[in-house]
Amino acid sequence: MTPTTSLLSPTIRIGSRKSELALVQTYWVQQQLQKHFPHISFEVEKLSTQGDKILDVALSKIGDKALFTKELEIAMLNREVDFAVHSLKDLPTRLPEGLVLAAVTERENPADALVVHEKYKDRQIDTLPAGTVIGTSSLRRLAQLRHKFPHLTFKDVRGNLNTRLAKLDNGEYDALILAVAGLKRLGMDKRIHQVLPPEISLHAVGQGALGIECRSDDKKILSLLKNIEDVPTRICVTAERAFLRDLEGGCQVPIGVNSHLDKETLTLTGFVASVDGKRMLKDSVTGSSKNPDLLGLQLADNLRNMGAQEILSEIYQTHR
Repeated sequence: MTPTTSLLSPTIRIGSRKSELALVQTYWVQQQLQKHFPHISFEVEKLSTQGDKILDVALSKIGDKALFTKELEIAMLNREVDFAVHSLKDLPTRLPEGLVLAAVTERENPADALVVHEKYKDRQIDTLPAGTVIGTSSLRRLAQLRHKFPHLTFKDVRGNLNTRLAKLDNGEYDALILAVAGLKRLGMDKRIHQVLPPEISLHAVGQGALGIECRSDDKKILSLLKNIEDVPTRICVTAERAFLRDLEGGCQVPIGVNSHLDKETLTLTGFVASVDGKRMLKDSVTGSSKNPDLLGLQLADNLRNMGAQEILSEIYQTHR
């Protein structure tokens, strides 16, 4: 790859993971920018990340918060690509020096979805029989479902969406919990059997939104990316990320959120749980949308006062 310098270059290079979903998301961003800037050429550079290569180990056991972003960030810092498109839920809340979250796109439905094997097509999650095998690679989903449905059996599942669905269809799993947004973006809406309400599953921080990261000193790229920024989504995810950052959580910690913006009022709900789901702390805060960071910090502080730090400390010791 040839290093790029600025928007004056004939080509802007976009970094992306190689997975099908990542590329669908990146090509969508490419198309949006092409509409705004038809005179500029936008090219996609495909890179493999650590998370794409390690498929036989549970995400929670790998431990690195930058599993799906590090290689893309190195390419940006080396000026091999100008910016990178991420699923925002994969982007750590603390970015490397020299990089910034330049834009956040309009959010797709951030909820989790239940996808079932044909034999359970007449069931909802609360009517699945004891021992039903549910596939998920997320400790956040696992803790909430164990808390609500201790009679179900949970089994780790990795791989891209098609791989996971194939494992479900061949009977290796009875059901899967997947992101509604990913299924929709891949045109697999029909596989959504049930959208899980917040009472059952609070979503991951940033889920459903795309985060576009670039070099903090590249003013031309920063200006370009603002054209596809969605302000309401930015407000919500800013509060969510402040909450997660203050609790120092990552993909290996059961932390979930739900945010609701009503004009200038933002309501943020969050939880912290033990991995077994037996201990769960949940709270909500409401305030001005002009200070989303403060709301996130307030919610984190509330949960810490309720005992969240003790739960988190135990998890961090386990995963050291």
